[in-house]
Amino acid sequence: MISWHMALMDPVSFLLLFVLTILFILKMGSFWKASGQVSPPGPTPWPLLGNVLLLDMNRSYRSMSELSKQYGPVMNLKIGLRNVVILTGYETVKEALVNQAEVYLDRPMIPIVKSISEGFGVILSVGENWKVMRRFLLTTLRDCGMGRRTIEDKIVEECHFLIKKFESYQGKPFETSVIMNAAAANIIVFILLGERYEYEDPTFVRLLNLVSETARLTGSPSVSVANLFPALDFLFGGRRTVVKNRKELHAFIKTTFVERLKELDVNDKRRFIDAFLIQQQEKNRNQSNVFFHNENLKAVVSDLFTAGMETTSVTLRWSLLLMIKYPEVQNKVHAEITKVIGSAQPQNEHRPKLPYTDAVIHEIQRFASILPMSVPRATVVDVTLKGYFIPKGTEVIPLLYSVLYDESQWEKPHQFYPEHFLDSEGKFFKRDAFLPFSAGRRICPGEILAKTELFLFFVSLLQRFIFQPAPGVSREDLDLTPAIGFTTPPMPYKLCALPRS
Repeated sequence: MISWHMALMDPVSFLLLFVLTILFILKMGSFWKASGQVSPPGPTPWPLLGNVLLLDMNRSYRSMSELSKQYGPVMNLKIGLRNVVILTGYETVKEALVNQAEVYLDRPMIPIVKSISEGFGVILSVGENWKVMRRFLLTTLRDCGMGRRTIEDKIVEECHFLIKKFESYQGKPFETSVIMNAAAANIIVFILLGERYEYEDPTFVRLLNLVSETARLTGSPSVSVANLFPALDFLFGGRRTVVKNRKELHAFIKTTFVERLKELDVNDKRRFIDAFLIQQQEKNRNQSNVFFHNENLKAVVSDLFTAGMETTSVTLRWSLLLMIKYPEVQNKVHAEITKVIGSAQPQNEHRPKLPYTDAVIHEIQRFASILPMSVPRATVVDVTLKGYFIPKGTEVIPLLYSVLYDESQWEKPHQFYPEHFLDSEGKFFKRDAFLPFSAGRRICPGEILAKTELFLFFVSLLQRFIFQPAPGVSREDLDLTPAIGFTTPPMPYKLCALPRS
């Protein structure tokens, strides 16, 4: 609000600000006005700043969720100079992303999106480029074994390396971020190259740090401010670091696929980069497809690293923290694994026989809500949602946090409660509002892979270890506040992995 003492101190400035505010509101009204259509409600914006003063820039998804209680599930916010429609709650997000899936297909070209993708790849691209690259990605992931025993065997193999790493600490406290990043990233490296890295490999560690730092900075206040006011970007280092990281990662990818070209076998498409390079050569011969160029290759591989490593690693780190925080849950998981599997090698086929463990994994994903704002969408045509008009090209944020914490869908949304996914007989059942991978045509293409990884890594670790807090740290002291970033990892913590007898 504009305080009266401002007017008394400086009436000219107050009058100027008042006029600007009125003009700004009128301009916003003309933006949304269309043949008597009703625009989404929202708080009155300030000139230039819009509604950003109402948001906690560290965790804006929480502020948006709170504001929606006042303004409804389809809410308009002015984020600096950008009009953004926020969708909250399961029913609204489902209606938009599933029932009107063809409408919410684009990505908004905000500064950080341009810096990361430049319109290439899969996650942030639009139009025909997105369609071609997504279709190629899905086909090649299946060819590389996603959803089949091939990739499951590779994950099981990586579980052995992960277990050995945990055992090497001999029950002493250690931090898991780099280790979990490495384990998850090695599955992506296998899909890309058919290889794996040792966890301590300096090149590998550097790549992991680049991806993690970029994910953290993309959701930081520094980058948020640069998105609001691009002209002030020189005052903040976040976006420049993201660009620098992108260049370094792309340089590594380029060197890698140049080396692959030296021994490329057009009859062998077992690995992702090989398949892309073969498709690129075919394109060069007949010019039938203009999208298989080096910029798209670098961007798609970056997407695979970011989505495939960061989200799985973050979820696994949450899983162990929550097992430490809630030892009674960990004990039940231990008991079920012992009863059903014993000392046998965990396999994906065990999942239906482990209903409580499966429920715990799903509840970890729900409770952690590691991608709380999803990836922003943009409308490809004018659309009406819940009676409100949304113009073509409007930036839309489907607030996944509000879906996973929807009080109309979950009995105890703010508690860690595995029983959300168990019926009265203790059998597992999936909830419609469980949307950690988003929904619609932009749903995460690696969902099947991620589910397989989470199950096998989690069960393998819980089969072998009892997880406890570091000495001197009580369970009450464990902080469940998410860290800041585009994904929301747990705060740094150490644990002790004790062998189960």
